[in-house]
Amino acid sequence: MRNRREFIQTAAELAAGALLTGCGLLDAAPAPQAGTPVTRREVRVGGKRVKVVDMHAHAGIAELENVVKGTPLERYGQSGGRLGPDRIQELDKRGIDVQVLDINTFWWYAADRELATKIVQVQDEGLSKWCAAHPDRFVAFTSPALQFPDLAAQQAEHAVKELGMRGVAVGGHVAGEPLSAPRYDPFWAKVQELGVMVFMHPNSAENVAKVDAFAGAGDLGNVIGNPLETGLFLTHLIFDGTLDRFPGLKVCGAHAGGYLPSYLGRTDVACDVRPNAKCVNKRHPREYMHDQILADSMVFSPEGVRHLVAEMGPSQVVYGTDMTFVWPDTVDAILKAEIPDAQKEAILGGNLVRLLKL
Repeated sequence: MRNRREFIQTAAELAAGALLTGCGLLDAAPAPQAGTPVTRREVRVGGKRVKVVDMHAHAGIAELENVVKGTPLERYGQSGGRLGPDRIQELDKRGIDVQVLDINTFWWYAADRELATKIVQVQDEGLSKWCAAHPDRFVAFTSPALQFPDLAAQQAEHAVKELGMRGVAVGGHVAGEPLSAPRYDPFWAKVQELGVMVFMHPNSAENVAKVDAFAGAGDLGNVIGNPLETGLFLTHLIFDGTLDRFPGLKVCGAHAGGYLPSYLGRTDVACDVRPNAKCVNKRHPREYMHDQILADSMVFSPEGVRHLVAEMGPSQVVYGTDMTFVWPDTVDAILKAEIPDAQKEAILGGNLVRLLKL
């Protein structure tokens, strides 16, 4: 049986491998031939054209390969999700006006300080260059090296103030340690000071799953592990008091916030009824879901969207695709959800226009 270190390494390699082996929507689908016109979809609510903003998209920077060559992290250099004309064509096909890009497998959390500095620099500069070339279609989030919280704070400040990035992307943990631990407070303080949004993306819950927990059919590391990791991450921020210490934080959990919004009742009463809970949060969990915590729309059904809105409120749900991976698009689920048109417009883009200052 593999030890935990081997298991975590394998899980990380599998996550990266998914990007490299054609699981991506744009990588798997044949790209349209150069010059082939793509009709740009116009998304309408109540007959009115609305702005659509995608919160959840993957990207890769080709120049990264040279940075990690000859290092223990060399296998991650050939990142998937490369940016090119096919990405813009896919946006047009889906009716997406603006896409938020970030690099979110977070394998560089294992890098030493010098290498981590170079990796984040190349990633941020690559994303900034792409966004500058297509300013009406893309904005980006930085993904700093959180294993060094002071460095991560510096990287976030540079990315926002010097490169024009609109937010920060983080993983669910650093080598199994939750980001609600006190040593990450300097990073959270800087994010709050900058007044930008945080997007959290998981990687198969290797911080909580035992060896081979997700073996078998169904790609369970993704299907179950990802929402499990997201729910745990958000719950730590609540129960450990991070959101109270930094009340200005706005954190969006990928994949509809994991399991937390769908099983919120149990979390909401835990501190009241469990004598060993040792919670330090000042408010009930439900209250954080109404102002500081957001979720993307990746529940794939009109009823799922309606339920997210019912639990979190319309201001806390945003549209997301998980591009370049193959998942159903949720534009039509949002349009068909039994919620008012004003809420549909907010979810499709209005909330992010406000939060990201688009």
